[in-house]
Amino acid sequence: MTMFVFRKSSYSNGHEECVEAATNVPGTVAIRDSKRPDGPILHLAPAAWVDFRAAVAGGRIAAAPQA
Repeated sequence: MTMFVFRKSSYSNGHEECVEAATNVPGTVAIRDSKRPDGPILHLAPAAWVDFRAAVAGGRIAAAPQA
């Protein structure tokens, strides 16, 4: 089993929107909800992760409204 080393986003506030990313495995970026460490993990190609981060930083992707 792949052992990802996750780190929490500096934008996570500890109560909501808690995102962790692992970049220690070559060829993949793993993303998970830090509130659910045993939950699902999204696997992205490194280029897709770079594109996603650029889109968020550039305001092309906005956070979903809270229900």
